[in-house]
Amino acid sequence: MLFALIAGALTWSAPAQAHGTIVEPASRAYQCWKTWGSNHTNPAMQTQDPMCWQAFQANADTMWNWMSALRDGLGGQFQARTPDGTLCSNNLSRNASLDKPGQWKTTTVGNNFSVHLRDQASHGADYFKVYVSKQGFNPTTQTLGWGNLDFITQTGSYAPAQDITFPVQTSGYSGHHVLFVIWQASHLDQAYMWCSDVNFG
Repeated sequence: MLFALIAGALTWSAPAQAHGTIVEPASRAYQCWKTWGSNHTNPAMQTQDPMCWQAFQANADTMWNWMSALRDGLGGQFQARTPDGTLCSNNLSRNASLDKPGQWKTTTVGNNFSVHLRDQASHGADYFKVYVSKQGFNPTTQTLGWGNLDFITQTGSYAPAQDITFPVQTSGYSGHHVLFVIWQASHLDQAYMWCSDVNFG
């Protein structure tokens, strides 16, 4: 029994795969881990943060491994191989809770803001592709599909580093939107996709 408890604690504190995610504006899994990871059994989460609550109930590993939402070998065929309604989970069934619409906590941004990737393994990037949900799309009631997105920009490449920050310029958005980012890592054909909830002030 003691061994099982220790093994469980080690799994939570030291996730098996070290990769990365968008930490600002925080991706959904990272936001839940950052807010509730050390307090994940607190019943107050159910009323204070119901979307993180349902995510922890569905699969707590989604949050412990916030840096491992990757798929190999997509060859840039992101849309063809990621069905509508599975964008926020990167079409990973274990992370399906991240696709659910609802009152996800938002980060307030302006028209021009920065995106910050935390990459524990310093993979570098071939590029990032950045999208914002269309004005009129409602993240609290609608699941995200490709037709709900406006393409904003594709960056150039970035050398291996644990922290990568790049600027994003937008206009015409207000209220709650989904920031959808694809990271094509440099070391292998690995694609990461995340949703961050933002509020354009």
